[in-house]
Amino acid sequence: MTSQNNVLKGVFLVALGATTYGMLATFVKMAYSEGYTTAEVTTSQFIYGILGILIINLFQRVKNKNTAVKASSKNIFSLMLAGTSLGMTSLFYYLAVKYIPVSIGIVLLMQTVWMGVLLEMFLEKKLPSKQKVIAVFIVLFGTVLATNIINNDIELDWRGLVWGMLAAASFTTTMFTANRVATEISSAQRSLYMLLGGAIIVFSFAFATQVTAFNLDIFLKWGIVLSLFGTIIPPLLMTAGFPLTGIGLGSIVSALELPVSVMMAFVLLNEKVIFSQWVGIVLIILAIIIMNVNFKSKK
Repeated sequence: MTSQNNVLKGVFLVALGATTYGMLATFVKMAYSEGYTTAEVTTSQFIYGILGILIINLFQRVKNKNTAVKASSKNIFSLMLAGTSLGMTSLFYYLAVKYIPVSIGIVLLMQTVWMGVLLEMFLEKKLPSKQKVIAVFIVLFGTVLATNIINNDIELDWRGLVWGMLAAASFTTTMFTANRVATEISSAQRSLYMLLGGAIIVFSFAFATQVTAFNLDIFLKWGIVLSLFGTIIPPLLMTAGFPLTGIGLGSIVSALELPVSVMMAFVLLNEKVIFSQWVGIVLIILAIIIMNVNFKSKK
């Protein structure tokens, strides 16, 4: 019974984390509508995110009376290097939703499903299972429906599509490295150093692209919201929930991010989402389930 309760707790934590992250792009779009730039949005998010994770680290250090495993210089370098893909994911995703609807942007981000299979095949030098191949084809078909590209009335900005695919590629890298780099230290320490690595990318982008005076109002208006929903709450809930659910169930539950993101855009941004797009979204979620469920019968 205790084991079952732990799994339920894990499902709740992962679901809450995915739901929180699913709301993020809508808030970014709302910040854009008020005239804030991508540089201002990402910079404020990462500064508040680093401060938030620093406080959590200090709290954990006091609670554990300094007994937790500390990161070595090699750990720090590896995590910061891995964190650069985290910074790129935020940048590319936010640039994507600048040109295309949020409901399309999140679908492009979910291309990590088949990109992950390709990366795994390349790294492990073996062909994917039949189950994964079927899931990839379902994702691709679902994407065609969910992005509504077969409808001639809709003209999607190519810049948004390119940024969206780049966001998916960097997110795939983030997911792979996050589960493999310096796993012996606490998740709060790992989050901090990955954020610092991501911040180097974000701040460099801001320095290179911000031609007008930096609008400091972003820190009062959207910075805290974006950091909570993007860099603080989701990673903490996910890292706490995944060990309880296991990767398979956790991945299925985290797919909630997709319908939540589309619903938020539909309700708050009045984005038009037609029936065929919902069918595509359901197919992508189905593919994630197929990929993570063990269909082999127990002997």
